[in-house]
Amino acid sequence: MGINTYFWVGFHIFIFLMLALDLGVFHKKAHKVPVKEAIIWSAVWITLALLFNLFIYFELGKTKALEFLTGYVIEYSLSVDNIFVFILIFSYFSVKPEYQHRVLFWGILGALVMRAIFIFAGVALINRFHWIVLIFGGFLVYTGIHMLFKKETAVDPEKNVIVRFFRKFLPVSDTYHGDKLFIRQNHKLYATPLFLVLLVIESSDLIFAVDSIPAILAISQDRLIVYTSNIFAILGLRSLYFAVSGIMGFFRYLKIGLAFVLSFVGTKMLLAYFGFKIPIVISLIIIVSILAMSVLASVVIKPSENK
Repeated sequence: MGINTYFWVGFHIFIFLMLALDLGVFHKKAHKVPVKEAIIWSAVWITLALLFNLFIYFELGKTKALEFLTGYVIEYSLSVDNIFVFILIFSYFSVKPEYQHRVLFWGILGALVMRAIFIFAGVALINRFHWIVLIFGGFLVYTGIHMLFKKETAVDPEKNVIVRFFRKFLPVSDTYHGDKLFIRQNHKLYATPLFLVLLVIESSDLIFAVDSIPAILAISQDRLIVYTSNIFAILGLRSLYFAVSGIMGFFRYLKIGLAFVLSFVGTKMLLAYFGFKIPIVISLIIIVSILAMSVLASVVIKPSENK
């Protein structure tokens, strides 16, 4: 059976049903998400991704299934870097833990739309201008090296272009009003600071997409594989955020691992342009090994007492 219109309709119905179930049933009441609950939800999303990978295997074959799995691993691991920035953003705005899930929920809906645009535009560019692979590959190698040596990320929402632009057109209330994004006072519409947090989250994800989309395009240019692996990775981002924020000590060296992963997939893309293709199985083994070693190093190597 080929992938047809019914598949795409069914796939998106399933995704939105899961999102509705997540927010409308399990997180209907604002509450602080405990690490145990976050880990359970992370396991749910990972399981769904692996089941979908089985579907790809039986419908499209082993190669496509490996491409999906490799792309999913890359996107899901890169999400950890997003999470560190999200933690800084929530800390800067003093967002209470019980309201963070709702912000991430709406932020991820926006991310789904932005990623879809980036993915289909990127695939179209590669198909029409094959030489653009050199630009994507070089950019990934540069990003990996830059990530390896850059200092800790600083977040200053007051300098965010989107936030500054928004404030020119709609007033912002001085205080939070629960989990509301907008309020009406004295017959006038106000945005709450929580909506500003959402804007910063969205703009941050837009920046991260610039790194992650070329990374997965180095693995596959099949729109189905690139899009679905990205979607499943993004859907697991919220639960991963609450899990990682509770056990951050285990990921001290993951940023180094991500830097090497980006450099590797960038190099893979450059080599493929010149006719030397690294088998997808080898790519998957290398990527998983790098990530595993970075997590292992985080556990084994004790933090320096001088820091």
